Amino acid sequence: MPTVPATWRGFVAAVGDLAYRATVALGDWSLFSGQTLAWLVRRRPNAGTLLPIFYGVGVRSVPVVAVTGLFIGMVLAVQSYGQFHQFGLATHLGSIINISVVRELVPVLAATMLAGRVGSSMAAELGTMRVTEQVDALASLGVHPLHYLVAPRLVACVVLIPILTIIANFMGVIGGWLICTRVFHIDSYHYWQNTQGFIGLWDVVTGLIKPMFFGGAIVLISCHQGLTSEPGAEGVGKAATQAFVRSFIVILILDFFLALFLNNLYDYLWPLSGPRMI
Repeated sequence: MPTVPATWRGFVAAVGDLAYRATVALGDWSLFSGQTLAWLVRRRPNAGTLLPIFYGVGVRSVPVVAVTGLFIGMVLAVQSYGQFHQFGLATHLGSIINISVVRELVPVLAATMLAGRVGSSMAAELGTMRVTEQVDALASLGVHPLHYLVAPRLVACVVLIPILTIIANFMGVIGGWLICTRVFHIDSYHYWQNTQGFIGLWDVVTGLIKPMFFGGAIVLISCHQGLTSEPGAEGVGKAATQAFVRSFIVILILDFFLALFLNNLYDYLWPLSGPRMI
């Protein structure tokens, strides 16, 4: 019977170990997420706990998402002007800028920025609390860590990230308009006239449904990383880094599947209007 080379045995063992650890991590995160959602159903978070988190997630994130949305619109205008001007469609530039901003770019990039600002902060904060045994102290006082630490953050992100996306959408539209009218000297009246009616209610709803899922994923991933971080400063830093990286990957995966689902849902609800890209 032929023997398998040692290099192949090592490769297969490494792949199997990686698959095993990934399955265990996914199962642990699924249990963590299910228990957090169960706590939301059993008892809603206290207002005194929610308000500081709402301020940290919402108010303090406004400058970040506003600048992000503004420059998304400006970059789209700069990159698209050459092609549109070549075909004499410069006044229609606002249509492609605004639909790209509202449907796709702002929800994803704003969520990515918040994963870096909010998600990493949550992972580092909860990781520090775990390392310094503050989480154990809460449990000894009869306070469940998931209800006190994770549930309010989940509510805050699911509620506020769509609102922050609206702000980023507005800034993106303004950024595209500024570049087109002030830099490329496109007539402002014709710019808005050709943009009018191009974005429908479904586009706006789509751009607000996605951030709700992105916000939930950011919180559940970041809090799980923080509460399962390894001891020491290195462990907390690693948890914060992994929280952002994993949140970013999950945001892209969710965006793909949500786009497919919402696209098919639109075709099912309004079949006579034809397919619509989301």
